[in-house]
Amino acid sequence: MNLIETVLIRPAEVITLPNEIQHHDHDHHQLVIALNGNSEFSIEGMQNIIIPGQGCVVTASSDHAFNGLGFAEILTLNLPTESQLDNYTAQHIQPLIHSNQYFKLDTQFQILLQLLVKEMRQAPDDILVAEACKNTIIALLQRHIKTDLSKKNRINIEVIDNFIIQHITTKISVAQLAGCVFLGESQFHLLFKQQMGMTPHQYIMQVRMNLAKQLLEDRSLTLAMIASASGFANQSSFTHTFTKFQGTSPSRYR
Repeated sequence: MNLIETVLIRPAEVITLPNEIQHHDHDHHQLVIALNGNSEFSIEGMQNIIIPGQGCVVTASSDHAFNGLGFAEILTLNLPTESQLDNYTAQHIQPLIHSNQYFKLDTQFQILLQLLVKEMRQAPDDILVAEACKNTIIALLQRHIKTDLSKKNRINIEVIDNFIIQHITTKISVAQLAGCVFLGESQFHLLFKQQMGMTPHQYIMQVRMNLAKQLLEDRSLTLAMIASASGFANQSSFTHTFTKFQGTSPSRYR
């Protein structure tokens, strides 16, 4: 990296990702943390969807692609290579950038992150603030992340449930659920079916049906309103699916 590149690269910045897939590499390490919305990353072929509270490490010269799934904001921390660091700083950074990986932040760190990002938003052109925020994150991050989650044999269903409920009114893909627990789509599908006795799509539909049955108890809600709140495109689709799964129409169930 030459001097001009060093000057131009900000230590930390909040970026809104494009929906179109971008593809590049760079000669510095980078930490990426999702702030708002969902984004898709592929690092040397290792693909995941990251949601707020999750992130990834992109090591220097690693080929990677990324895009936002709708509106998506990320925080990027641009880190120099080991040869450009003093020994003390290198000791903090080295455990983080030894390989490309995805990680999850604990709740305590997410609260701190929100405060740091707020400071950066209030002073977007202040390099000193950006540097201070980056250094704070680097100093504390190693104690507050969980990595290599894909090696676990069981899926955290609570995480899956939370994602489904938060996005119940939209179309939910298996890839999105797999990204929540840092698994590839095919591996997630296999483990999920082994653990739950049904496919992810069947599970999503079960959650939608359970919500719909709860909403049907409120007679002030129309079937069209319930269909929308449960994530169906229209009342006709809702009625057809509900009847198929429950053996009776929504009107008769009510």
